[in-house]
Amino acid sequence: MIRFRLAVAAALALGVTALCSAGPVSATPSHLLPPQAAAHVFKTKGGARPSRSNNLSYQGGVGGIGVETTPKVYLVLWGSQWNSNDPSGEASTVQSFLQGVGGSSWLNSVTQYCQGIATGTIFCGSSGQHAGNPSGILAGTWSDNGSAAASQPSQSQLAAEAVRAAQHFGNTTGSSNASTQYVIATAHGNNASGFGTQYCAWHSSTSSSVGNVAYTNLPYITDAGASCGANFNGLGPKAGMTIVEGHELAETITDQFPNGGWLDRSGAENGDKCAWISSGQGASSNVHFPTGTFPVQSLWSNAFNSGSGGCVLSY
Repeated sequence: MIRFRLAVAAALALGVTALCSAGPVSATPSHLLPPQAAAHVFKTKGGARPSRSNNLSYQGGVGGIGVETTPKVYLVLWGSQWNSNDPSGEASTVQSFLQGVGGSSWLNSVTQYCQGIATGTIFCGSSGQHAGNPSGILAGTWSDNGSAAASQPSQSQLAAEAVRAAQHFGNTTGSSNASTQYVIATAHGNNASGFGTQYCAWHSSTSSSVGNVAYTNLPYITDAGASCGANFNGLGPKAGMTIVEGHELAETITDQFPNGGWLDRSGAENGDKCAWISSGQGASSNVHFPTGTFPVQSLWSNAFNSGSGGCVLSY
């Protein structure tokens, strides 16, 4: 996701750290990873789009980790607000999408990216350890509804919930979280500050007693209406749910602990570069998975167009 400076007021309220850079981003060693690392923000539909004139390159990894080689996703429905506050059916839609997306041709473009190679690498070839695209990528869902979630959760509160989720699912070591991401979903009207005006979602990571933990802040997407994908490209009022989560999923697989994975010269990830395309190559579309047909955006592929790169819906 594109990174913003903390001068943005909404980002200040979130506690979202962000850096903009014209060159490669230096990776942070795992022992120096701050409690709340850089958050990569998926901008709303009206925001400026990144350049599509340069490919992604490897940023060196965080503690040797740049991509998810055997990705696992855990969906967390955070807070008792979910008990009676899901008018758009987002919980079931996102869960069905995650149950079917693993192993799909749509997600397969992530497998060209890898770790264990030199910083600045653009094409992995057969080198390194490649990002994975296994079937059954959704490893579990937790309805953490014993108490209410924070009404407007901060980045630190979202990070803490991700760590609780890791503990809940028994992922209590750095190695068990090395290829794992936690999607922290909040209920209708219970979204973090800046949602729908500055961003649609973001992903980040946090250091903890169970190792470095990668997580996504997934607000209640239909609350933002057209700003976060409602009726985008004629795909229906609920299109944003899976467009946004698919964006975050693919970006975390290829940049698990920001900013150690695959970014372009301006700091954009594979989802950013293909966000909100409404026509032509890479336009958002419905894609069929074993669990249903879902709207998705395209993802950046360095390999497309004979290595010039571009946005693709299959790979």
